[in-house]
Amino acid sequence: MEPVSWSVVVPVKGPRGAKTRLALGERTRAELAVAFALDTVAAALAARHVGRVLVITGADIGEAFRALGAEVLIEQERRGLTAAIADGLAHVGDGPRAVLLGDVPALRAAELDAALTAAGAHPLAFVPDADGVGTVLATAASGVPHDPRFGPGSREAHRAAGYVELELPVDWGLRRDVDTTGDLDRVLTLGIGPHTRRAVEHRATA
Repeated sequence: MEPVSWSVVVPVKGPRGAKTRLALGERTRAELAVAFALDTVAAALAARHVGRVLVITGADIGEAFRALGAEVLIEQERRGLTAAIADGLAHVGDGPRAVLLGDVPALRAAELDAALTAAGAHPLAFVPDADGVGTVLATAASGVPHDPRFGPGSREAHRAAGYVELELPVDWGLRRDVDTTGDLDRVLTLGIGPHTRRAVEHRATA
């Protein structure tokens, strides 16, 4: 039987004002934020169960994601994460849909495939981050309304909204989002994508 083909929506804030909790200079934060997203999207594109990847972002970096093979929906104005996700979900239409945050640079395609396979057993599902407070992935089956609750305290918000929590290994790159320099140090031990590796090396030599 052919695997279910998922549409994956990835909201990307862009470099300006990104990753403010990283204790680094503004230029370095911006470079890393874009690198994280590029590696996340590249891994999603390589996943066997993913049929399309839609990135919602600004015009300043949209072409970089097109070059990877992703579809890109340009935000004409910054309206926040929730609005960007809603626009992306409306664009992909029905069918199995997932929202993946763009800051998991240690993500591997096989991890995403495993998560989507597990999610396929539930109308609504989500994967919490390694800290157990936030969310990195939220999914909905075909025909099921998808209203993900990303933001502060999103793990509990998704549970309350009827999303089933998927129990996946805490050391998977999928669960290791990067918000702080400590998070960055941890994903370096897991293995990161090439864009983040170059950004980290550039930071070390700058």
